[in-house]
This record gives sequence, structure tokens and C-alpha cells, in this order.
Amino acid sequence: MDSGDSADKGPKEDFQPSEHQHVRYNPLRDEWVLVSAHRMKRPWQGQLENPPSDHVPRNDPSNPLCPGAKRANGEVNPLYESTYLFENDFPALQADSPEPGTGVHPLLQARSARGICTVMCFHPWSDMTLPLMSLLEIRVVIDKWAEIMREQGGTYPWVQIFENKGAMMGCSNPHPHCQVWASNYLPNEAQIEDRTQKKYLLEHKVPMLVEYGTLEATQKDRLVVENEDWLVVVPYWAVWPFQTLLLPRRHVLRLQDLTHKERDSLASIMKRLLTKYDNLFEISFPYSMGWHGAPTGPHLEDDCSHWQLHAHYYPPLLRSATVRKFMVGYEMLAQAQRDLTPEQAAERLRGLTEEHYKLKQTGTDQQNLQ
Repeated sequence: MDSGDSADKGPKEDFQPSEHQHVRYNPLRDEWVLVSAHRMKRPWQGQLENPPSDHVPRNDPSNPLCPGAKRANGEVNPLYESTYLFENDFPALQADSPEPGTGVHPLLQARSARGICTVMCFHPWSDMTLPLMSLLEIRVVIDKWAEIMREQGGTYPWVQIFENKGAMMGCSNPHPHCQVWASNYLPNEAQIEDRTQKKYLLEHKVPMLVEYGTLEATQKDRLVVENEDWLVVVPYWAVWPFQTLLLPRRHVLRLQDLTHKERDSLASIMKRLLTKYDNLFEISFPYSMGWHGAPTGPHLEDDCSHWQLHAHYYPPLLRSATVRKFMVGYEMLAQAQRDLTPEQAAERLRGLTEEHYKLKQTGTDQQNLQ
């Protein structure tokens, strides 16, 4: 990194990451993030968000994701009792998009973008979320993810599974669900991670995120939860306040490659992480998450050993249920910046109970809730 500052005289006192601003390198995206933890001491006079309501109807006929509800295209959902997959009524990608034609200038380029967009409901109840679901129900979701990856990944180079949870993250329907967008090209984030992981393997002879997982499992400063097959950390280079990275312990390329045991332990660690998220501010914690793994389709026969399966969780909340992190100004025009260190964030999450606050408050056990 070029500081471009010839006046930099070096440190004048012992460096403390929780007190002194510094930049950290993100090898997965080949970029730097500014850490300014001392800014957490400033008083907050910015916008306050409305915390999400805990009063969501279990079945709302006007909610297009509910069993038996009519969707915008006139189709009626079946009375499903588990997961339910259907084509998005307003897809961002379609399979029959025409070619845009050859660009007339290198600054004015366009290419075809074809694919399919589907919606996957996790559970028939709108007032249910993943941390409140049973391990068996979460395991069914994981198996369905793997099935989708195998089926859509047989044709498309990239299959992006992602969940936007909460109105703060743009979720318009309060119902447990995710989306799957399969495209005939590698999106930007996939291209970046493919390039950086390939470069790291070439230079260090070990997959980047395999080595990183081993490092974090040893140091434990940024560890949130772990089990025999998985670990969750606030990455050293995290941008969002309570951002986490979910990693398998062994080298795994794609979701469909997980063993039965790893899928069981994945259900467990997801439930533990998401329970901690909810308990942080005692709300249904908003986030955007998504799985990244080795490209599929024509890349299934390629050497993708530089890849490691992983999931990103990006929650926006910073100080409380009503104060969020905004990516504006400096972040948009210069570089990403965060106000508390990843170590501080991990310590807060790690110390939270794994008993969901809703169950603790009501005294209701998991079986009765469901």
C-alpha cells in the first residue's frame, strides 16, 4: 500500500488497535479498510431506525410467500409444510435475453446477461426465522441449498444463494426465505475472489481461506463460535460492524460437496451464530448473507483447488437496534471504514448466550414454539 505521505514520521507511542486508527488488508478482495475504533466514543445524533416488529402474523393471505397465498403473477402457492422453491415473479435475470450487440467504443461495452432467479421459502410460518427453527428444519434448508447448487450449477457458471433478512436490508416480505440467482457469467465478487484465491495458492502453495481458518482457530481473537467441522469469525478485514465469515475446517469447494455430518454441524453452527445475532440487541437481527464457492457449469471440470467454500454475513447495525452503519462519503469515494475493531466485535458476539432471547423471556421451549 502506498501511503503517499512523505511527512509520515512513524509511530510516536505504542500502537493500540482499539485506540489508534490503522488500515487492514483484505486479501480476498485485494483492498484495504480503515479502522477507526476511537470514533465509537463520539455521541450519536444521526438517523435512528425503527426496530423490527416482533409481531408478525404467522399466516397472512396478503403475503405472497405464505402457503395458499396468491402471488403477483396470479399463481397460488401450494400448502407447503417445509421448504418451497419457485421462480421469482420479478426476475433480474431471464434465460432468453437477447445479445446487446457489439460495443462501438471500449468505454461503452455491453454483454448478454442470462440466467434464472428463484425464491426459496425456509418454513411455512411467517413469524419463524432460522435461529428459531429446529436443527432438523435448518438441515432441510441446507440440503435444499445443496440440491439447487447441484441442479442449477450443472448449467450455470455461478449460482448465488443469498438471504436479505429484515426491512433494513430491503426485505419486503416478512417470511423466512432466500433467493437464488444463477447467471451465465461470473459476477464481480466471484471474479475478484477467484483471482485473489488463485494468486494466493500460486504464491503460498495453500488455499487462502484454508490457511486463514487454521490461523483464526489458533489465535481465537476474532472467533465467535466453532464446532468440529466449522468456525465463525469476525474477519480481520471486516467492514460491517458485526460482519462474520463462516468457514469449513476441511478443504471444501462447493455446498454440494459437504458430508452428512458436515451438514448437521452446519445447521448447528448457523443456529448458534444467528441466535447470538438476535441476542445482541434483542431483535430479529437484520443482515444480508450469501454463499461463495467454486464456480460451476463449465468450470466443474476446471482445477478450482484455490477455492474454499464460505458464507459471508453482513449485518448493518452498529450501536443498537436503532443505529446502523452507513456506507457513504469516505466509504463511497475513498475506502471502506469501520468504527470498532473486529476483535471488539468478536468479543461481544462470543460472550452472548446461545439461548434465544424470545425463549428466555417467555420461558417457552423450542418444541412448544414450533
